[in-house]
Amino acid sequence: MNPEYLYRHKKVFKLESGKKINNLQIAYHTFGALNAKKDNVIWACHALTANSHVFDWWKGLFGDNCLFNPKEHFIICANVLGSHYGTTSPTHINEITGLPYYLSFPEFTVRDISAAHQILADHLGLPEIGLLIGGSLGGQQAMEWAILEPKRIKKLVLIATNAQHSAWGVAFNESQRLAITTDRTFYSQSLNGGNKGLKVARSIALLSYRSYDTYGATQLEVGNEKTRDFKASSYQNYQGEKLVNRFNAYSYWYLTKAMDSHNVGRGRVSIVNALRQIQAKTLVIGIVNDVLFPMAEQQFLAQSIPEANFVELNSFYGHDGFLIETEMLTKEIGTFINIAETENQVISLHKIA
Repeated sequence: MNPEYLYRHKKVFKLESGKKINNLQIAYHTFGALNAKKDNVIWACHALTANSHVFDWWKGLFGDNCLFNPKEHFIICANVLGSHYGTTSPTHINEITGLPYYLSFPEFTVRDISAAHQILADHLGLPEIGLLIGGSLGGQQAMEWAILEPKRIKKLVLIATNAQHSAWGVAFNESQRLAITTDRTFYSQSLNGGNKGLKVARSIALLSYRSYDTYGATQLEVGNEKTRDFKASSYQNYQGEKLVNRFNAYSYWYLTKAMDSHNVGRGRVSIVNALRQIQAKTLVIGIVNDVLFPMAEQQFLAQSIPEANFVELNSFYGHDGFLIETEMLTKEIGTFINIAETENQVISLHKIA
């Protein structure tokens, strides 16, 4: 078992809003060892409710015998700011009051999450990130980091993500927050506050993660006589309870807010200009039937990031395909890495000549 590490930042962490967090704590996992050249780093950015143990939630892409493995790579995944799994969040103690923050926690952005990743990378003494990868909210983080530190990120893989969170995505998130805040216990400022609302929020979110065809195939009823107790109803309830048992409503509320904030053009000339700052060799992967992050958003990224490669991925699972279709991802990302490394070797030979 790889242990979870905690880094406690001694300096004040200033958020994009100007608000400050003292004694920022970052939970993270590492796998493998850093080589002498310090050029074998693979950094995975996780999505909304995942954690820093990437071998648990991205099996098939990360693991002992996978494309990203600890024999060849030094793999890092940090729990994001505001999350339930160790990094400073709404359930942590506010040093001023001596009580958990809950709804007094400062709102933060995806850019703030990426800034926390930078702090951890500095602490670990990493001059470069060999490959930075993320899907969904994880892709938003990776994108921001590649803009913030273009020379540090050497290769970039963005999956099922966007340059600006869409009105469609914001609407889904707001609907989930409405469900949470309708639960009166959310305002009780207790660890279990908002649990009933969180269950409903998860049910709403699932509709954007999968597709009509997915539900039609996996939750289809046999026969014509049923009038209640449908498979789809049971599935929604089960998945809602499952999240309630491992997450909390306050982290979920703040993280969906952060996701809505995502816009790489904010404070910069434009979205396109910001994307053009990326120097990493980039692979953008879109999922054809992704309801939440439609293909057009990834095509825009590939067109705007200099010399980016673009791949379409057909998945029965819709948006969740970025977590499930690891065999296809391994093939496409492996090809991308091989081409990028061959190009680097050619460039090196030209320099010698």
